[in-house]
Amino acid sequence: MSKPTRDLLLRMAPSIYGPTVLFTLGQSALVPFIPVIAVGMGAGLGLSGLIASALVVGQLVGNLPAGWLVARSGERIAMLVATAVALLGAVGVAMAPTVSLLGIAVFVIGFAGATFGLARHSFMTTRVPVAFRARALSLIGGSHRLGRFGGPFLAAGLFALTGIATVPVWAFAGCLVLTAALVAFAPDPERVLPVQVPKEEPEPRTAGVRAAVRHSRAPLARVGGSAAVLSGLRSIKDVFLPLWAVSIGMDPAGVALVVGIAGTVDFALFYTSGQVMDRFGRLAAALPATVGMAVAFFVLAFTHDLPNASAWLIGCAVVIGIGNGLSSGIVLTLGADLAPQTDPAAFLSAWRTLVDFGGAAAPLAVSAIAAASLPVASVAAGALAVLGAAGFARWVPRYIPRSRPERSG
Repeated sequence: MSKPTRDLLLRMAPSIYGPTVLFTLGQSALVPFIPVIAVGMGAGLGLSGLIASALVVGQLVGNLPAGWLVARSGERIAMLVATAVALLGAVGVAMAPTVSLLGIAVFVIGFAGATFGLARHSFMTTRVPVAFRARALSLIGGSHRLGRFGGPFLAAGLFALTGIATVPVWAFAGCLVLTAALVAFAPDPERVLPVQVPKEEPEPRTAGVRAAVRHSRAPLARVGGSAAVLSGLRSIKDVFLPLWAVSIGMDPAGVALVVGIAGTVDFALFYTSGQVMDRFGRLAAALPATVGMAVAFFVLAFTHDLPNASAWLIGCAVVIGIGNGLSSGIVLTLGADLAPQTDPAAFLSAWRTLVDFGGAAAPLAVSAIAAASLPVASVAAGALAVLGAAGFARWVPRYIPRSRPERSG
């Protein structure tokens, strides 16, 4: 990558990554309190969990219309629209008179978040050179991780100061206002960074999501299916590790320690992932990540009743955290690699829908198995990781030949 382009990316970093940090920070401050708000309105635990899950459902449903909006209005306008809609959702959460309206407001926030994320993904696909793409997208992954890490602490601090259950909602609203101001008034990355014209022959322009899926159905199903498995493993980790910790008798502090250790290792490696992918190829990150998680889940399955089960859990959590950190940005990068470089929004909306479906379905399936047996569920998670690793090994070299070693970055 040329030095002028690198300098432009560095100079525009606050405009590129700042909105993602702010949006995710606010949303992550809100998410832990959605069940609290729902219970306070009279919902039972099951209904409260259903309302919280409306965020994921909204994101899943929102991916397809997000592609239409980004393709027609551009990334900046799409992000402003998404921020405005999310702000309406935040007000709805704070002011909802009934549980059903609360669920709709949470759904709207997830729907808007899909547009926001796809707009930034599309921008990075068209503006960042391939030689630096994985590092740039791993920073997007790191921005999400930073927001998810800081959001709960922000919410807890505000709640401790005020004692008001809805104060994290207004914290989210404040973050959205700052996000909109940054997107609207900071230098526009779309105007500053040139579109990267692919060296290959121009790809056919696809009119809408259906055409994009028809044109790229094989790589979307094969590479996207493997990425969906990885997304599912990440979601399984978030549900499964605390569940396992509780089942072996760890107290709440111990549960928090396990989750915190895994999250810290994950966050520490997010940029390393991009460096590995840019220098040694996408498989150099994808395979160790999925194989490592497979080994950890398989080993964990045989430790539940051991005297030192807590130590085994911490060790496996570290390995899973390494795998998750080493794969930071890889789903974004693979989607950008496969997307038409001149018109990526439609393809990326289908890609993100498939990946988000994996992230939503996998933990539900494993949780259903865990209701009968946690060790069996752990084996199932390990088998899923093996399936993902095999898919990456088989299909990435076929459909993304430029993901092999790239030394120019």
